[in-house]
Amino acid sequence: MKNILLKFLALSFIFLMSSKPISQDFQGQAYYFSKSSMELGSWGARMSEAQKKQVQERLKNRLEKTYILNFNKEESVFKEEEKVDAISGATDSWGSNFTRGEQYKNVKSNTLIQSQEFYGKRFLVKDNLYSIPWNLGKETKKIGQYLCFKATASVPTNELSWYDFSWGDLGNSNSESTATEVKMTTIEAWYTLQIPVSSGPAEYWGLPGLILEVNSGNTTILCSKIILNPKEVISIVAPDKGKEITKADYQATIKEKMVEMRDNRGRRY
Repeated sequence: MKNILLKFLALSFIFLMSSKPISQDFQGQAYYFSKSSMELGSWGARMSEAQKKQVQERLKNRLEKTYILNFNKEESVFKEEEKVDAISGATDSWGSNFTRGEQYKNVKSNTLIQSQEFYGKRFLVKDNLYSIPWNLGKETKKIGQYLCFKATASVPTNELSWYDFSWGDLGNSNSESTATEVKMTTIEAWYTLQIPVSSGPAEYWGLPGLILEVNSGNTTILCSKIILNPKEVISIVAPDKGKEITKADYQATIKEKMVEMRDNRGRRY
C-alpha cells in the first residue's frame, strides 16, 4: 500500500510539473544510441556462425549508430554522429545514400525538413510530419532518472524509412497483389512527462513528453544522456541546401536511379 501511495504522489508531482508552461528559452540535448538486428534470410542459412559474425562486424556502422537531438518546446534537429569504419578506416559511402540525413521537425507547424544526399546530389525534402496514431498505455518504467510511460502504434513501414531503398521494392513494383497491401510496423515508445515536449528521435514524435526509447521493427533507439538548458545556447536551424522535393518525389527519384543502375548492369552481360 505504501509503494502504491508513493507512486501516486510521484505521478501527481510529474503531472503538475508537466502542466506548467515551458519558458520560451527552454532547450535541451538528448543523446541516443540505436542498434538494429540483421536478417540474413536464406543467404544466412548457408553461412557458418563465424561468417555471420564477420558480416555483422563488417556492417556494424550500419547496424549501430549514435545521434544527437537538439530541441526546444516546438522545434528539434536530429543528426547522426558520423563514425569511421573500424576495419577499413573509411566511412560507409554506399550506405550513406540510403540513410537518414539531418532532420528538422517543427511540431507546431507540422513541418518536416530533411537534408538527403543521393549519389553526390543534395536534396532538401520538405513535407508534413506524419501523424502517428499513438495509443497511450498505463505501463511505466524508469530510464535513467526519468519515469517513462508506454505508448504503442502501428504505422506504414514506408513512413518510417522513406529515404531507404530495397531491391525488393523493384521486384514488387508491377505486382497487382501488393498494390493495395501496405506493410505495417508496430512501434513501442517510452516517453517522460518530466520533459513535456512532443519531440523524439528520428520519425517519432507527438507524445505528451520527450520520447526516450523506441522499439520499431528490428531497431531499438535508446536515450543515454540528457542535458537540459545547457550553458551555451543551442542553435536549432533547419537545413536549407539542396533541391526542394517532397517525400513521395524523393522516393520516386531513388527508384528511378536504381532501375537505371540495374538495367545498365544487365546490358554488360
